[in-house]
Amino acid sequence: MIHGDEGRDFSFLAPAGHYIALRIGFAFPMAETNALPAEWVDLYTRAGYMLYDPVMQWLYRNAGATRWSGIMLPDPLEILVQAAGHGLRFGAAVACASTGAEGQRSFGSFARGDREFTDAEIGLLSRKLHRLHEAMAPPTNLTAAELEALSMVRDGLLLKEIAGRLGVSENAIKQRLKNAKLKLGAKTISQAVSASVSYGLI
Repeated sequence: MIHGDEGRDFSFLAPAGHYIALRIGFAFPMAETNALPAEWVDLYTRAGYMLYDPVMQWLYRNAGATRWSGIMLPDPLEILVQAAGHGLRFGAAVACASTGAEGQRSFGSFARGDREFTDAEIGLLSRKLHRLHEAMAPPTNLTAAELEALSMVRDGLLLKEIAGRLGVSENAIKQRLKNAKLKLGAKTISQAVSASVSYGLI
């Protein structure tokens, strides 16, 4: 969920609603915000429109930005026509691919009911989405030893078992996990493991 100034800015620029998915890994985003009308979300979900939605297809295949009206992909279920009936008449799609080795992408779909988005508005949406995408980039300063310790915790091993397998003291393992926790901005080892998995580090 996107809070604070960024969330308010997206709502101001896209008064009919928006959907943002950040750092999509194998299947799920690390964070997402769905500020689209509830009735539309319910219909879209029940009907399984995501696989057929030309906007979503564009977002998964491209990097950059475009207006919904500029997407020349088939819409056999008339999803965009139905969206217009829920106040989502004009839209912009923004996608950014990761610059790192993890290959994650982020994207947003933004809607208005009154007019097309201007070039300046699309540029602003793009810059804001890129900032959020980069802010959620995985840390690159974890050592192989720290990642190994996190991986073993994920696999359910206790500190004593990890130390025994690696031939080091329990204090050394504790220090590795403490360092990893700090680098990942996690409060607990469980959070550090979860973050590492989400980032695709382990």
